[in-house]
Amino acid sequence: MKKLLLSTFFILTASNFLVAQEVTFEEYDLNNGLHVILHQDNTAPVVTTAVMYHVGSKDEDPQKTGFAHFFEHLLFEGTKNIERGEWDKIVSSNGGSGNANTFLDRTYYYETFPSNSLETGLWLESERLLHPIIGQIGVDTQKEVVQEERRLRVDNSPYGAFFDEILKNLYTKHPYRWGVIGSLDHLASATLDDFKNFNKVYYVPNNAVLVVAGDIDKEKTKKLISDYFGPIPRGADIQRKEIVEDPITTTINAEYRDPNIQIPAILLAYRTPGQAEREAYVINMISTYLSDGESSKLYKKLVDEKKMALQIFSVPIDAEDYSSYIVGALPVGENSIQDLKKEIDEEILKVQSELISEKDYQKLQNKFENRFVNANSSIQGIANSLAENYMLRDDTNLINTEIDIYRSITREEIMEVAKKYLNTNQRLELEYLPEQKEAN
Repeated sequence: MKKLLLSTFFILTASNFLVAQEVTFEEYDLNNGLHVILHQDNTAPVVTTAVMYHVGSKDEDPQKTGFAHFFEHLLFEGTKNIERGEWDKIVSSNGGSGNANTFLDRTYYYETFPSNSLETGLWLESERLLHPIIGQIGVDTQKEVVQEERRLRVDNSPYGAFFDEILKNLYTKHPYRWGVIGSLDHLASATLDDFKNFNKVYYVPNNAVLVVAGDIDKEKTKKLISDYFGPIPRGADIQRKEIVEDPITTTINAEYRDPNIQIPAILLAYRTPGQAEREAYVINMISTYLSDGESSKLYKKLVDEKKMALQIFSVPIDAEDYSSYIVGALPVGENSIQDLKKEIDEEILKVQSELISEKDYQKLQNKFENRFVNANSSIQGIANSLAENYMLRDDTNLINTEIDIYRSITREEIMEVAKKYLNTNQRLELEYLPEQKEAN
């Protein structure tokens, strides 16, 4: 009885804590189409300014891939009012830090400053939008940077090509079919006008959301935003085609030889609904249950108990049009990747045919509640969540309500979604193998 009372106490305490973490925000549009989201939190003297652009690798010309990621680098080169090499110096001299990242559907830039440097952050991001210099020197410099990044992360990194290989085989029509870094040959052959045109189409206020989060006075911040971003002209509306993949009805078998590895891997990838769909949330729960971390079913079975696998991992890809669930394993000893595939399929079949236990279900709920709290435990995290929920899920308030979706998912729903999407005839089976050595 004492244990029951303690458990009840901790559940109620956690629930109260989560309610107390509600994120308040205000959002509005400027006349040029820029969407603005403000979150005021005066508990610490820091502020994050962030801009997310609705452009990722899926928006590229199939013959000119890598542009979205390239711009993540190029737009730190400088502007009409910021000399080359000065961007990072301005940020650091004001006590700040910043970065950027690109994915399939969006590109995200952000800086975090002491709150008395808010205006500097807004000025920097308005400069990036209004006065970028797309010049040959910057383009040539960043081509070398991207080439080195690809060599480091993909070409010379063990298992570094698996993401690109999965996308290439999982999609045949949709522009998710190439990796985010794209083709170095495409970048090398691109002209300066190609880069200028990409900037003109996608780096416009009506294709972006600005988030300012932290120690701000909202009315003063609105005035600064109006001053810095209001004069930026609206761009042409972007026309995006809806590209629908044919369903996968037979197993896709693929093989890739990696010269950087000695241990093979099996990778099973399933195409799943876009990240805003309810079923995508269910898939995330299944992914966590089966293959995320040392407490997952597959890790405990294949690594801890049977000692068949060196590693089990999952790579859920949340994206706007389609998501993916990827589970991978590395064998140990005399075990083969085919042995591991058989064991993985047994566990997936259990999820499809039996309700997971109430105990496991509660563990899943606890995990997702922890993730929900941790994702929004910093000003930077809040800014990112606000931008992404608005742009890619069309509901900014998911920063407060997303956990309710997970709480509402039932054990029965987990079983039904697993039956619907995680079938052997609906997946890619990628054998990721060491490079064959030539016989003497």
